[in-house]
Amino acid sequence: MKILFASAEAAPFFKTGGLGDVSYALPKELAKDTSIDIRVVLPLYSQMSQEYSEQVEEIAHFRFQLGQRNVYCGIKQLCYQGVIYYFIDNLAYFDRAGLYGEWDDGERFAYFSTAIIEMLEVIDWIPDIIHCNDWQTAMVPALLVDRYHWKQSLQHIRKVLTIHNLRFQGIYDAAMLPNVFGTGYNAFTEDGLKFGDQMNFLKGGINFADRVTTVSPTYAKEILTPEFGEGLDPVLRVNEWKLRGIINGIDQASNDPKTDKFLSHHYDAKNISNKVKLKTNLQAFLSLEQDENVPLIGIVSRLTDQKGMQLVEQVLDDLLQQKVQMVILGTGDQRFEDSFRYFENKYPSQFRACIQFDINLAQQIYAASDLFLMPSAFEPCGLSQMIAMRYGTLPLVHETGGLKDTVEAYNKFTGQGTGFSFHGFNRDNLLFTLNMALDTYFNHKDAWQHLIVQAMEKDFSWSVPAKAYKKIYDDLLKETIILN
Repeated sequence: MKILFASAEAAPFFKTGGLGDVSYALPKELAKDTSIDIRVVLPLYSQMSQEYSEQVEEIAHFRFQLGQRNVYCGIKQLCYQGVIYYFIDNLAYFDRAGLYGEWDDGERFAYFSTAIIEMLEVIDWIPDIIHCNDWQTAMVPALLVDRYHWKQSLQHIRKVLTIHNLRFQGIYDAAMLPNVFGTGYNAFTEDGLKFGDQMNFLKGGINFADRVTTVSPTYAKEILTPEFGEGLDPVLRVNEWKLRGIINGIDQASNDPKTDKFLSHHYDAKNISNKVKLKTNLQAFLSLEQDENVPLIGIVSRLTDQKGMQLVEQVLDDLLQQKVQMVILGTGDQRFEDSFRYFENKYPSQFRACIQFDINLAQQIYAASDLFLMPSAFEPCGLSQMIAMRYGTLPLVHETGGLKDTVEAYNKFTGQGTGFSFHGFNRDNLLFTLNMALDTYFNHKDAWQHLIVQAMEKDFSWSVPAKAYKKIYDDLLKETIILN
């Protein structure tokens, strides 16, 4: 089984968020199965560190037609942790200040999607399945059907598209079809790429893929509704028959409280005594009162409305009247950055706003906190709540998407649960649940310790989702045999 995994980013080479984690961890897990030959294709951004840029080797270069232009394409290769990575090299498109957010992102990823297909015959490796991810590669299924259907070597490639976040779709002027993709307007239809009077990369991927997956079962249901569908819910309802929800995993090797290189003390579910030492160390580092009995609430997040930061703002004055400490780590909207700096000035003995990205500090917050707050308005999957549980820090989440699928709400009658959750996205529900969690912390210590152990024993490895993806691949190949 030959799988080409196409993504706009993958750790450790390039990463801006969860897509980078998934594009590293899932192929790595699938590669453990000797029946699968999985390879990854990425853009060769100029942000690649010297450690890896010195290891890549060029295996081919050629030119192809991108609309009215004849463009260069270099193919570089690196084998990393048992997986072959191909890098599409074109400085005009990928030597930029950032991975995304450029004025010509539409053309940049139109080039990338086309280059993925053009390279296959050049490297003499035709996959059985191309697994695309998000809007940046969503045009690959459409191109295979529309522009390259005449090429016999490519006709039997099956197409999988994973939606990591439906909010980002790649919506551009329909003139890109003839001017950039060189396809004409054949696919510019309601059951193709048409989105009002524009074209929509992600819509095309949904319509032309053989299977569409997203990163949790609950999110797969939510995006069928106008509330979460981001304007594509009618398209998704038509294609519901091919939609699956599969929870992401986390890298349990790098997120392990027994071995984490960022921690000064280590622990596991059998003995968590060192967790309190990490807490007092973090309190000292943040210039908070060192008191192991004060509950410490952590947030590691982008500071955006999607992540529910508006609710955090709304409850802080009430919450910080109590014996509690909070630390927020992240960057995002200026509004929230400024707001949390204000609260730090208002409550200097209880609240810290670390407006930065710091992996070292992030791991310390995951390990040292008692509660991990994640009140997202919507969350396709979420990794932070799983990492927090791995470190015995109980997540408090809004019941949406992957948060609902991964966090079992505490049941005070049975003692079961791995955290706390609230239904209904508003400040009163969040504050009520925070107060319930704090009551459990202060007044039901045995129950709290039991929750910690249950959270730490949850298996969020990639082995289960990898099996689910392999089943999708197997089913598609069986269909191919029947069709042929």
